[in-house]
Amino acid sequence: MTLKGQGTGPLPPLLEQYVELRDAYPDYLLLFQVGDFYETFGEDAERFSRALNLTLTHKTAKDFVTPMAGVPVRSVDVHLERLLKQGFRVAVADQMELAEESDKLVQREVTQLLTPGTVMRENLLRPEANYLAALSTGDGYGLALLDISTGEFRGTVLYGKSALYDELFRFRPAEVLLAPELYRNAEFLQEFQRRFPVMMSEEGFEGEVGKAALEAQFTPLPADLEHPALMRSAGAVLTYALRVQENGLPQVRSFVRHDPSAFMQLSEATLRTLEVYEPSSVGDRSEERTLMGVLGLTRTAPGRRLLRAWLRHPLVEEAPLQARLDAVEALVRDGVLRTEVRKVLHRMHDLERLAARLLAGRATARDLSALQRSLSLLPELAGLLRGFGPLRVLSERLPSLAEVTEGIAAALVQDPPLKITDGGLIREGFDPELDALRHRAEEGRSWIAQLEADERAKTRIPNLKVGYNAVFGYYLEVTRPHYALVPKDWRALQTLKDRMRFSTPELKEQERKILQAETEAVKREYAVFLELREQVAQAADEVRQAAQVLAELDVYAALAEAAVEYGYSRPRFSRDGTLQIVAGRHPVVERSSPFIPNDLSMSPAARLLILTGPNMAGKSTYLRQTALIALLAQVGSFVPAELATLPLFDRIYTRIGASDDIAGGRSTFMVEMDELAGILQGATPKSLVLLDEIGRGTSTYDGLALAWAACEYLHDQVRAYTLFATHYFELTALPLRMPAARNAHVAAKEEAGGLVFYHQVLPGPASQSYGLEVARLAGLPQAVLQRARSVLESLEASQKGLSKEILEELLRLDLARTSPLEALLFLRRLQDQLRGLAPLELGADRVSQP
Repeated sequence: MTLKGQGTGPLPPLLEQYVELRDAYPDYLLLFQVGDFYETFGEDAERFSRALNLTLTHKTAKDFVTPMAGVPVRSVDVHLERLLKQGFRVAVADQMELAEESDKLVQREVTQLLTPGTVMRENLLRPEANYLAALSTGDGYGLALLDISTGEFRGTVLYGKSALYDELFRFRPAEVLLAPELYRNAEFLQEFQRRFPVMMSEEGFEGEVGKAALEAQFTPLPADLEHPALMRSAGAVLTYALRVQENGLPQVRSFVRHDPSAFMQLSEATLRTLEVYEPSSVGDRSEERTLMGVLGLTRTAPGRRLLRAWLRHPLVEEAPLQARLDAVEALVRDGVLRTEVRKVLHRMHDLERLAARLLAGRATARDLSALQRSLSLLPELAGLLRGFGPLRVLSERLPSLAEVTEGIAAALVQDPPLKITDGGLIREGFDPELDALRHRAEEGRSWIAQLEADERAKTRIPNLKVGYNAVFGYYLEVTRPHYALVPKDWRALQTLKDRMRFSTPELKEQERKILQAETEAVKREYAVFLELREQVAQAADEVRQAAQVLAELDVYAALAEAAVEYGYSRPRFSRDGTLQIVAGRHPVVERSSPFIPNDLSMSPAARLLILTGPNMAGKSTYLRQTALIALLAQVGSFVPAELATLPLFDRIYTRIGASDDIAGGRSTFMVEMDELAGILQGATPKSLVLLDEIGRGTSTYDGLALAWAACEYLHDQVRAYTLFATHYFELTALPLRMPAARNAHVAAKEEAGGLVFYHQVLPGPASQSYGLEVARLAGLPQAVLQRARSVLESLEASQKGLSKEILEELLRLDLARTSPLEALLFLRRLQDQLRGLAPLELGADRVSQP
């Protein structure tokens, strides 16, 4: 590394040391301890100051000046958290010795490597799962995911880019490693970097390197890793994590290959549209306005992580769903039980991460104390659950960890200190050797305490005191008026303004004995603690098992609490494909504003609903609430409705709202067509499809033709359950030729005070769109509204004569079954007919050709 700066002279020794350490970690931002600050220099200082909005200063030497920025050592954790959130990898170089007044250069070493996906420190971790991902190719995409804070290690193989992006969005890794063939593919990398954080590490993607790491971690190698691409990714992610965590990863005990198709498929667009994890409003990061925010009433961190996992992977089989619903219902019915369970859970620590720190040898005395307090609650929980059928299974799965609980309680003091090397951890009476060392030190301190009274009597110095400080140790202190009474064999240590401090050989000998006993006691205490931690770590797998059971119970209790608080009901699942929702509501919208419930009835014989009505009337909300009710039901939650009977859906597709991808060169309409193509290609008869205003991104008649053809294809070919919201009133004629299509509209009415929205979904098509009235509500100038009304009346008058003919031809033509040539000829005829419809009042120079 060349340090950015000005000057021709050599670098001072401190900057040479900085450059040497920086070169050893080229991909990291180096925080370099200089006294009470962590400093950065050169280009790193410029990046550091921009990232944290710090003032950039300069380090000035004799012939060299370079940018410098730093933060206090005492507050570095706050800044580290911000850096990790922004995707930085950070190397922390600490001083390994105290600075002296001489010119000797202080030794510094990198003591921590921190990356977004491998951080283990609890104060830097978010409550959610913190995944490090790796991605490679070879007969599909191999995706491996590792959370070293819990030891979870999983992976899958995906056979399409969209499926890959969907899976990554579901897991939301904090850091992603790309194999060289992907990282060097400029087109792929550009698209990928718009979606996910990317770090590059070629080490480990080579087959033998990664395989060697996996073989060292697992014996024998898991059969789930037989796929070559998955083997590369798993090897790479493990190699990278091992390089950052120098003490190994003993908490990573197994690898699980999961199959996304075994769960309901939720695309990235669906999760965003339904606001499952984050609100869609630009700049709004509040989780309160999301499904996770509404349901997130869990009391433990593992419970919160499990709830997020259930939301990203809803079930598609009825038996496990009914088991979940039975457990939720038991807690809904018994409010006392639910309250007591949630009280106990609230006192639980994060057992999952505590177990991982135990196995990794990172658990502190406070961690063990937190573990002991949590495990001591297990018998109380088991007793609460034992009498309830659906919950008895959970109590039976709770391991008995009484010996671990009693062992920690017997060994540790009630409130141990933060550091495990300074003593004060182990209870009196636990270790005889430690007790003997403490007794020796206490005897010495008792002798010194008695020395003060003895020397006062012997010397007749009335205010003589025995004191202690870190520089001189123990001393005898005498004030100026009594200097003449000081024995001649006392050795002067320090002269102050009005007093002197002395020592004696006997005092120094006792001090030596006390210091030796205290030092040996601290060493012994540390050894006792390490032995205790190793013994407790042997039960780490049982602690993990307890964490899993408690997380499941926590989710059930949270879902039951939401059901009671918000008035949800238990869903039922139909075998004949019936979908019936009575008084359904949007779970998020109803939390912030008054909400009018609506019904929905569908079946295989009535599977396409054409929904019309004005803007702002609630069409998209109606679509979203239907999807969210289906999603919640297949998570195992009660749903916001008086009654809900649903088929089991294999996937939910949504295309609601306008969005673009300008950076990727895609317009709003192109994004819309891409998403529509994915829906039409991926949906099945067991899918739920929600489409809003398809075709609005292009000309009116192009859009109408596309919307018409899409409806036909979904009805005739895909046969999915489809809710299709539109402003194309021509589509309301579809039920005349499609037996499984139905019309519905959101009620609105013009009254004396303006347009009134009833937010009620009723059978039949809307009578009009009320677009001009909505524009008036939005505040358009009166002149614009008057001119728009004049244009509208002229358009309607000119279309009246041909609308029947056009509609009849549309009804006769089956775009889904006709040949491309016949379809093209029809569209041209339609275009020719429509050219004559432009009202003369607009003026020839203001007419856009269709």
